Amino acid sequence: MLRWFLLAFSLAFAAAPVQAQTYKALAHQPPDGALITLQMTDGTVLAQGFGEADWWKLTPDNKGSYQNGTWARVADLPAGYQPLYFASAVLADGRLVIQGGEYNFDVFAFTNMGAVYDPLANSWTNLAPPKGWQNVGDSPSSVLPDGRLLLGYKFKKRVAALDPATLAWTELPSTKKNDFNAEEGWTLLPDGTILTFDVKAHPKSERYLPEKGKWVSAGDTPVDLRGPQNCCGRCIEVPPKNKCYDPPGEVGPAILRPDGSVFAAGAVPDGESHAHTAVWMPPSAGDKHGHWVAGPDFPNGDQASDTYASLLPNGHVLVEASSGSLYEFDGTALTRAPFNGGGGATMVLPTGEVLIGGSHVYASTGTYDPSWAPTVAAAPSSVTRGQSYAISGTQFNGLSQANSFGDEDETQTNYPLVRITNNATGHVFYARTHDHSSMGVATGAATVSTHFDVPAATETGAAKLEVVANGIPSAPVNVTVN
Repeated sequence: MLRWFLLAFSLAFAAAPVQAQTYKALAHQPPDGALITLQMTDGTVLAQGFGEADWWKLTPDNKGSYQNGTWARVADLPAGYQPLYFASAVLADGRLVIQGGEYNFDVFAFTNMGAVYDPLANSWTNLAPPKGWQNVGDSPSSVLPDGRLLLGYKFKKRVAALDPATLAWTELPSTKKNDFNAEEGWTLLPDGTILTFDVKAHPKSERYLPEKGKWVSAGDTPVDLRGPQNCCGRCIEVPPKNKCYDPPGEVGPAILRPDGSVFAAGAVPDGESHAHTAVWMPPSAGDKHGHWVAGPDFPNGDQASDTYASLLPNGHVLVEASSGSLYEFDGTALTRAPFNGGGGATMVLPTGEVLIGGSHVYASTGTYDPSWAPTVAAAPSSVTRGQSYAISGTQFNGLSQANSFGDEDETQTNYPLVRITNNATGHVFYARTHDHSSMGVATGAATVSTHFDVPAATETGAAKLEVVANGIPSAPVNVTVN
């Protein structure tokens, strides 16, 4: 369960690696490591340091390179809160929310504490849990299309939604859930529902319908994706009443792909020698709930037990195995890349690279289908430094949340970034976006919008403006910076 052991752990595999990808170390390594990284809407990246209460900001250089970017320390978490493995999300207003923690001060706590980071004020404020929730711990979460943050109660079937405007939680109905939320991950689908493949109730899977407050079947997985049930060989006492918690097992991440399918990776099941993968196909005519098909197995005993995955711009899924080895799933085959991510968090950057462990960037081969890109329909032709503007178009949130861990440490990037590149110098400036009209995925031809604040340091003159979602940019539009 303590993933930092993976930093020193790797396996050699016989499977033939793909040779064309690249894996490059950042010129400046995170000063205190990076337990988790999150893409902020101003183009910077926030990372939790190994000290757990300390947080750091990675800023790309003036060419837009994260590999050559620089780190600076930001505000520490509020006193008394030093979590490890928690629910997390960047809201539509640009703030970061973390809630819970499997550990607090490196002690099993399943804490219900939380905090909100305001990047404009560079400050954290405490965030109370939903009323009556004694434990949150390492629970699943997802931002709904309407901007509310949906959170699961780890040891129960309950869910609650956070209103970003008031920072108040409202408990929602959660009827017909197969089992509790422990160790399960949530994947936002294009229709606004949430898909999960059950851990305790495996091989069942289900979808949550927020507007109805109920769960419906999504079919059974044809292979077992769950690892052995008791991770620790003993009872885990859960504060505050120290009741015994028997972990239901571990699974891997799940990623929505551009074709609407969801790729899910699993751990080695009890009594088996190989870990499996499965692909969920969405509902269609004659298939009310959707169905699963078996995917390729991991080779040589490798697995995805509590590991990360990210959607690459080319539509492949990058999966980091428990060994740290990196694999790409292209829709058919699972192929090992010749690199080891050391167990670090993965997150798609606006450059199309994947930041791994805050220390390296991974780039794949190929490119994206042009139909996957955002399009800009209405944008100002002239902007002034320090001012805010509206911009609208299609697919500003991309076709997927693009990043997954499973039950905690969510690093989703399905929100628009605005990038301004000066024509004369080639220097890159990210304008902070906020108040997106939607946090949905694969919104198709629907018009969506956001607001962007032009940085005071933006160079004046003729420039190109792009909207970027999950590493895929729109066609550039001309803009003059005053």
